[in-house]
Amino acid sequence: MQEVIQLTPNKWVTEEKLIAVTGLRPGTIVRARKESWMQGREYLHISPDGEPKPNSECVYNWEAINA
Repeated sequence: MQEVIQLTPNKWVTEEKLIAVTGLRPGTIVRARKESWMQGREYLHISPDGEPKPNSECVYNWEAINA
């Protein structure tokens, strides 16, 4: 018997979790980030040193994206 764990995502999630929660595809996420989503509202570009580079990770506000 397999164990099933149900998690409630945090407000800000990684791209992997955003895909799992919303069903969006990676290309759709990139296009929306470039064309329609606003940094600080739908996504945050983050970096440990406070200066995000083009390849730095983004986290996404899945609640705002679903709205």
